[in-house]
Amino acid sequence: MSAYEPMDLRNVTTYPLAGRESKVKVEEFAKLVEPKDGIRAFYDSLPNILAARDLRDVVGGWIEAHRRGRPQVFAMGAHVIKCGLSPLVIDLMRRKLITAVVLNGAGAVHDLEIAIGGRTSEDVKKGLDAGTFGLAEETGRMYNLAAMNGARAKKGLGRALGELILDSVSPHAQMSVLAQGTTLDVPVTVHVALGGDIVHMHPSVSGAALGETSMTDFRIVCSVVAAMEGGGVWINAGSAVILPEVFLKALAVARNLGYGHENLMTVNLSMAEDYRPMENVVRRPGGRGYSLIGRHEILIPLLRLLVLAAMEKSS
Repeated sequence: MSAYEPMDLRNVTTYPLAGRESKVKVEEFAKLVEPKDGIRAFYDSLPNILAARDLRDVVGGWIEAHRRGRPQVFAMGAHVIKCGLSPLVIDLMRRKLITAVVLNGAGAVHDLEIAIGGRTSEDVKKGLDAGTFGLAEETGRMYNLAAMNGARAKKGLGRALGELILDSVSPHAQMSVLAQGTTLDVPVTVHVALGGDIVHMHPSVSGAALGETSMTDFRIVCSVVAAMEGGGVWINAGSAVILPEVFLKALAVARNLGYGHENLMTVNLSMAEDYRPMENVVRRPGGRGYSLIGRHEILIPLLRLLVLAAMEKSS
């Protein structure tokens, strides 16, 4: 085979840098701030590039939905509660910066255990080896009692759990998203996958009650999503399967009934880019879709502070 000769580059054409469209400009760079300058200065100092630009868009869209009186929905998996973030979620509910909370079945279990015992999240391997995993008496009994109460009263599972926590004078009800949702009249819905949660193993379980109350909660979410017509924000925090599927189906119902979502903003807060959240929350709904990757225990407190700081600045 003949050896290749080095290419002669003398006839390659060039163009002026100033005439080229560039993705990064110096005016978008980060600015220097000092610790004493505070969170608003920190927010203003962020570069307007990549994920920091997306973060700015999310903060701005959240505030816009709040000021327009559109739903600001926080759909969260169980890990958000296990990371100790319930007080932040409840604070945003009080400030009307979260107007609906959507939980999977495991999230409701952990919230209930925090309310009644001030602790949650067992050692699964140890309990599994001993044959005791998931069989805490109070957890299963109260969860399933709430489901049966809710089915009789034609209420959703989230509301029924919140009412039972309050009626039982649970010592840590102030830390319960379910209980505070009832107190603040903020809808908190629970969406179960039968056989997927520890309370489904309990002797008192009623599949009929769980199905009926969770179906009521799905219908409530359909109404919430319909109300997002003309602008609203749906944040999926840490649910990889159940809640992205619930959102997609609720959105399909709303659009089938004629509701439009031209200004919808959807956000996925996750520790990794999982398939269903990226498709069902970020890409498929249309509108503005964002993905912010990071640890819940860092990203969610930061996002809350930035939203509050931006609101103060623009008020």
